[in-house]
Order: sequence, then structure tokens, then C-alpha cells
Amino acid sequence: MSREREGRHIVKRIIVCGVLVLDTPTCLGNGDAEGPTDLMLLRDSISAKALLTGSSIAGSLRNYLHEYKGDYGKSERRQDIAAKLFGDLFAYEDEKHLPEQQKLKTKEQDTQSPLIIDDAFSRDSPRIELRDGVKIDSATGTGADQAKYDLELLSAGTQFPLNFELLIDRENDENQLREALALALEGLKSGEISIGMKKRRGFGRCHVDEWQVWEFDLRQHRDRVAWLTLDRSWSKPYAKPPTTSQSIAAALGVTPAQPDKRDRFFLEATFKLASPLLIRSGQDSTGCAPDVVHLRSHRDGELKPVLSGTSLAGVLRHRAERIVNTLDKPEKIVNDVFGFVEENSKQAKASRLVVHESVIESTADLVQNRIAIDRFTGGAYHGALFSEQPIFGSDKTRLTLELELRQPRNAEIGLLLLLLKDLWTRDLPVGGESSIGRGRLQGIEAKMRRQLPGKATQSWIIFQDGEHLQVSDANTLESFVNDFSGEVIE
Repeated sequence: MSREREGRHIVKRIIVCGVLVLDTPTCLGNGDAEGPTDLMLLRDSISAKALLTGSSIAGSLRNYLHEYKGDYGKSERRQDIAAKLFGDLFAYEDEKHLPEQQKLKTKEQDTQSPLIIDDAFSRDSPRIELRDGVKIDSATGTGADQAKYDLELLSAGTQFPLNFELLIDRENDENQLREALALALEGLKSGEISIGMKKRRGFGRCHVDEWQVWEFDLRQHRDRVAWLTLDRSWSKPYAKPPTTSQSIAAALGVTPAQPDKRDRFFLEATFKLASPLLIRSGQDSTGCAPDVVHLRSHRDGELKPVLSGTSLAGVLRHRAERIVNTLDKPEKIVNDVFGFVEENSKQAKASRLVVHESVIESTADLVQNRIAIDRFTGGAYHGALFSEQPIFGSDKTRLTLELELRQPRNAEIGLLLLLLKDLWTRDLPVGGESSIGRGRLQGIEAKMRRQLPGKATQSWIIFQDGEHLQVSDANTLESFVNDFSGEVIE
């Protein structure tokens, strides 16, 4: 069954440009298994610059807009604003039950996206970071067999010029499309949209500082010429200046206020190091360097020690499993929060807990020499001398952990509070070599807030006042823990 489609009658073109800046390392993989690392960066075949595809940008923006307007986990429908801005999907959940004839008739209503998104190339040759990781066996606490991997990442600070073009058809609701585009791009401006792989483990955070917007009314001769000659070096006589603003809503001339329908719980906790910390770096060191150094990442043009989101998430998951197993109950709540992959059943679920990467400020580096002891002779083991360079803290050392739980239940918030307590009291170490006393943290302050759609934001704070711990609204926080205990025990 087919029918002829009429061409679109474009009356306006709105061009939006901005520069995307990476705030954390980002993995834009090319999907090729062949290479020196398990996942190589996607590069332009001509310039060898890093490539951020338009499809990746569109997917991130579409998902953000859908979640912002319709909450997490809900299927997209044809009448949703995300579908109108980014085009109709092949099938919708609420249409799968229809008869085949009705499906074909409904399919004829599909339209292409009025938003054109160009591929983006990094401004300079990409600066690369290497990260390695390993899956930990929960039962033994050691690396799982054949579960080590390494990634090639773009360093923080990498810039991508972005280019969007919104086509306004004479039958479109122009103001609705403007508002939808402003809302989606505001997610980039505020840093709420991440790109690439492992977005929920701290990679791919980014932001845009400023926007430039050109608007061309194709019914006007001068605007038609200005659009046709926009990117020409000789176009000065026909040029139309852009509207420049830090607010994309102001640049597009729409009202920025939109109801946020997402339900989220945020936890931001500040610690200092109570012992040395060592997370092994997979990057090659140049010159004379110890055998093992702490993980560092580029920030503001220099290498700084970090606590990676993947490492922290693994530690938190392991302790959450231990808490639940202590009660001799199923680990469903852990899988619901942290996600899971079942190799046998081919089932998987994404994590609802977002764990951000943390920069550690004001640290010192000291090299320690160690040697393995032969347990049979009691002497030094031959060839087992090695050196390590963990980071050491001082009174000025600060480490801020940022967690975000999406669609939280009270019991899940209670589980996060128990994990915070273990970190705060030095019972839960992070990083490697915890068996020799490394990786202990000491809590200073924790801020929490619950954002509910259509309701006032709830906030709590915990801080250390000398030898005493001060807690705001302790009864509510205790009720979350009681909900967790009650749910697991039932």
C-alpha cells in the first residue's frame, strides 16, 4: 500500500551553532574490534580528527527531551514532542496491538525530522587517554576471567563545533518546535546531557557556553540570499548577523520555563583522604616512573588525580550486594539500581544510578617500594621488587562524590544512605590494595535532595561538627532506611 507524498513547504530555516566542550573523558567508539585497544575512537578518515556523528547527538537530545517531558522508562508515543522534533519512529509501543492493516495506515502518518544535525569534528587533533577496567567477581573479590578491557577516550577540554538547522513547514506549529529545540539544547547548556559510552559512569559529560542563532524567512528575498550565501567567504554584502546569547531560549525567542517531569534523587558528599589512595592507571608513563601510578585525567590543561566513576560504582555495588546478602535475601533491589547483564538469558537492564567521576584536589605524590615475601623461606621473593605511587592527602585534600538515582523508591534511597554511612565511617574503602589500608575516606559533608515532578524539592544535609554528626530531618532519612529493611526482609 503506498501513496504519493507532497513535498514539504519550507517557509523558515533556523540555524543554531555552538561549541561543545567535554568536561570529562568521552568514549566515542568506532565499533571496530581490530586495533591496539578493545574500543578505538571514531575518527574522520581524511583529517584524522575525532568524529561526533549527528546520529549520536540526535539520540542524546531526543532521549533527554522525551525523559524531561514524559519521565523515565515510559515508551514514546506519536503525539509526543520528541517525535515531532526528531521524526516518527518505525513503531510505537501503543500501536503494536493494532491489526496489520491499521498499522500500515498509521505508518503513513510518519514524517521525517524537521531538525537537521550535522556531524561534528573536533577542532584540533584529539588528545587521547587510555583507561582499562576489569569486571570483579563478587564471590572472590578478584578479577573475573577474560573480563579485562581497555578503552580509548577523548580528553576533557576537547571541543566540537555543533550545527543545527530547524526547518519550519507552513503546516508545522512553529512555536512548539522552537520550544522543543530550546528545551533539548538547554540540556547541553546545563551539562545534563552526556554523550558516548558509559554515560552513567562519569564519561561524556559536556556543556555549551554560548549559542548563535540565524533565522531566515524564505518568503523574503533578502533572507533567501543570506541563507544561500551564509557559509561563503564573499557573502559580506548579503550577510545577516546572528543572535548571540548564553540562553538558547532567549536566542530563539521562547519562554524557557517548562515543567520537569523527572523524579530524581541527588547525593553530593565531600570527603578527605584518611589513608593513601591508589587506582591503577592503564596509561603508559614516559621517562623514569614507578611500576604503578594513580589514575590521572586531563582537567584545565593539566593532569589531576581522579576517582573514576567505574571504580566507585563497582565498590558501591559490591557493598550493596554484601548488605543484601547479610539479610539472606535476593539481590533484585541491587540489580534494579545498578543494572545487570545476564549472559545466559541475554537479558540486560541499564543502571538507574549515575556515578560521576571525581577530581581529587590538593594531594601529594610519594613513591613506595614494596617486595613480595617467600612464605616458605621467609625471605624476599626473587624478582618481586616493585614501586608504587599512590596519592596522599592533607587537611586541604577534598574529594566530592556525586550520585544521581533516577526514579528512586524510598527503599533504594535507604540503600544509598547505608552505602554513604559505610564510606563516611571508613568501613568501605575505594580503589585498590584496600587489604593494606588504602582507600579509606573520612566524611565532611553530604547534601541530598529529592526532585519530584510537580512538588517542592526536598533537601537534607549531613555534616561533621567536631566529634559530633549533625543531621537535618533525621527522622525522614531514617524512614528511608526502614523502608529498605522492610522491603528486603518481606
